[in-house]
Amino acid sequence: MALSAYKMAFLQLGQRPVHNIQSRASLGAFPAANPTEISGRHGVLFPYCKSIRFTTAYGVHRPKIAIRPRSVRAAVVETRESPPKFQTGTWTWSFKNKSIKIHFEEQKGNNSGPCKDILLLPTISDVSTTEEWQAVTKDLLSREGGANWRAVIVDWPGFGLSDSPSIDYNADVMERFLVDFLSAADGPFRSSDTETVIIGGGHAAATAVRAARKGLVKALAIVAVAPTWAGPLPIVFGRGSVMESRYGFLRTTLRAPALGWMMYNVLVSNQKSIESQYKSHVYADSKNVSSSLIESRYSLTKREGARYAPAAFLTGMLDPVQSREEFLALFAELESKVPVLVMTTTNAPKRSKAEMDALRGAKGVSKFVEVPGALLPQEEYPGSVSDELLEFLKEL
Repeated sequence: MALSAYKMAFLQLGQRPVHNIQSRASLGAFPAANPTEISGRHGVLFPYCKSIRFTTAYGVHRPKIAIRPRSVRAAVVETRESPPKFQTGTWTWSFKNKSIKIHFEEQKGNNSGPCKDILLLPTISDVSTTEEWQAVTKDLLSREGGANWRAVIVDWPGFGLSDSPSIDYNADVMERFLVDFLSAADGPFRSSDTETVIIGGGHAAATAVRAARKGLVKALAIVAVAPTWAGPLPIVFGRGSVMESRYGFLRTTLRAPALGWMMYNVLVSNQKSIESQYKSHVYADSKNVSSSLIESRYSLTKREGARYAPAAFLTGMLDPVQSREEFLALFAELESKVPVLVMTTTNAPKRSKAEMDALRGAKGVSKFVEVPGALLPQEEYPGSVSDELLEFLKEL
């Protein structure tokens, strides 16, 4: 969400910001380009799109820190497997006497033998979607060595193509969903005999680490891509008691039947606002923001109930922790228990990058790398992200 829209909404509520606001202040984590068309230098890696091949490069999985160069090198990979098999599905999540239909997508390598499982979680945002991981998944499973993996991408409840009921969304709800989705007897992981690699962007990464720390999920490894923990308004305006009261008022207003839709259309559900946020801080290169991307994300905001979960995200209700200290503690408790790869980005907004970079050398982080991009590197620069993932997965 463009910062100006947030500022306008708060000024209408009679608020003055408690922090200086920079033109590109971090607003948490938002998704990005439409996999059906990424303009600029990059092709699209998906069954119905053109593909691009990237050079595979990078180290091994052992505790260390590494920074990738800023440039993105596009070159032909010497060996490719056949395109992975793709299908979509729906799983029904039973939560508080509601049956919530959850959208997921599955891609599987062409190895006829047993496969290892990967769960990819979209970056939680006001326009969160499985689309952001499609290019990475297809690229990864088409690489040499990727045929032994099965990848599932799932839309969070209240986001993407999943149902968006009027429930009280918060971090505990999202954690509960993740646990239930992985363990469901009728879910996509029901026949899995191995632990799952969990890959998440933004808040999704911290939510997965939070669940693993509690022992609620058993992960073979966790990958945190551009990890964040503070929502758009809290990271800019803070969490004082006055601010929390105003967040609550805004959240209640956004959920209201008539006025809520009006405010939602101003803050979120308009193409100019979506384009502004993508060009200013979600993508590193504004040339990669295509009209089809904006149209795709805009369409998500018009789905039934689309405003309920974003209202929680914008106002900090989906934040998995409340401070950097708690954020670091999540990872620290996985030391020697679960391998963790963290990917920071070269052009993340200042405040978000500070939180990502705080994990450099942190306890519990097995490997730390930097890739091109801002808040959605997995969609803007899928080749660079899949390079790092492949090297990490080879060591598991």
